Amino acid sequence: MTVAGHNPVAVNDAGPPPFDAPSSTPTLRAAARRAGFWVAAGVGALLVAIVGTVIAGGGQPGGPPLGADNPTPGGSRALVEVLRQHGVRVTAAPTLEVARATIATHPQSTLFLADEGGYLNGDQITEVLNLAPRTVVANPDFLVLDQFDSAIGFGGVSAAKTLSADCAVPAARHAATLSPGGRTLRLITPGAPGLTGCFPSGDNTFSVIEQVSDGGVVTLVAPNAVFSNDEIATFGNAALALNLLGASDSVIWYVPTLADVARSGPPSLGQLAPGWVTPVLLLLVLTALAAMVWRGRRFGPLVGENLPVIVRASETMEGRARLYARTSARLRAIDAVRIGTLQRLVDMTGLPRTASVTEIAQAVAALTRRPVTEVLAIVRDSLPRSDRDLLRLSDQLAQLEQTTARATGSATTHPAPPNRRMDQ
Repeated sequence: MTVAGHNPVAVNDAGPPPFDAPSSTPTLRAAARRAGFWVAAGVGALLVAIVGTVIAGGGQPGGPPLGADNPTPGGSRALVEVLRQHGVRVTAAPTLEVARATIATHPQSTLFLADEGGYLNGDQITEVLNLAPRTVVANPDFLVLDQFDSAIGFGGVSAAKTLSADCAVPAARHAATLSPGGRTLRLITPGAPGLTGCFPSGDNTFSVIEQVSDGGVVTLVAPNAVFSNDEIATFGNAALALNLLGASDSVIWYVPTLADVARSGPPSLGQLAPGWVTPVLLLLVLTALAAMVWRGRRFGPLVGENLPVIVRASETMEGRARLYARTSARLRAIDAVRIGTLQRLVDMTGLPRTASVTEIAQAVAALTRRPVTEVLAIVRDSLPRSDRDLLRLSDQLAQLEQTTARATGSATTHPAPPNRRMDQ
């Protein structure tokens, strides 16, 4: 930018923004108008999520499957209430710790286990099966069957149209029949000592298997229908459940939860990644190295070359001056002129390079016999709001510099040229 009284000045682009340059930042109203669609879409998605949550919440089960307080079809609240009406104390145990403490208080209790979520590990199941003298397990999983030394396996779904007790277990004889179509268990070794199968479906599959040992009695009941609210009143389901659980005065109803899961910390990235990830990564690394060797041979040493064009500093300053003139960056232009003037005033007054603008203004005011506020207005405070203001401040800076030079006897190297307009 070319100003009166000074040579063209190149202003650093990293300086402060122009004082009165038009702002490109959108107003709040414009931003809200542009974002209206996304706001409406977000509100709509939120409403859909809320409605979906309400609808889904109405259909959520009232507790875990076969839970003692679960009144839904998959719960067991009906059976628990009947047991309590017959004088049996039923204690719901949400964790293994609670079940263990209750057994210590009532050692002759019957323990009911329904681990539908598979929260227990092998060691915990071993402990549970040995806690009480009588244990009833609903829908046992693989870890439970593994406790029987491969003597019991899964038998699939019963295809028999009728399920009769056909065994000597008292609870099964009182029930006589069960609702058909449920899961079954298979006796791998028929006639094994201590194991009795009830309600056979053929091919050594049974709906109920009981083991009697020195440690107590463990009864495995494959179908959940024996204990669930929706089917307990059909066939002899209720009779089997009441006789199995009502053999003692106290029942511990243990349905494991997440609180029973062993806390081992989050899995590592290597545990979560599939097995093929490591070989593929190694292959990619080898491929990258091979590509670097293949292409790297073509690169030679660096060669220094002279620039084809030499641009004069004056041309660069004039070009930037035109650029700032087009953007009306008057504050940047006058700040660059002020910086040069202040540097020369420091040399004239003999102040150190670290002197502040106020100190320079005070020294100049003392030499030129001007008020300090007037000098500060010229070198710092006045803001050019038009081209006329910019030229006036430039002339004032040149005049201040010349006056200071005369007062100190210094020869200024920047005489003021004729008054000119900003180069457009």
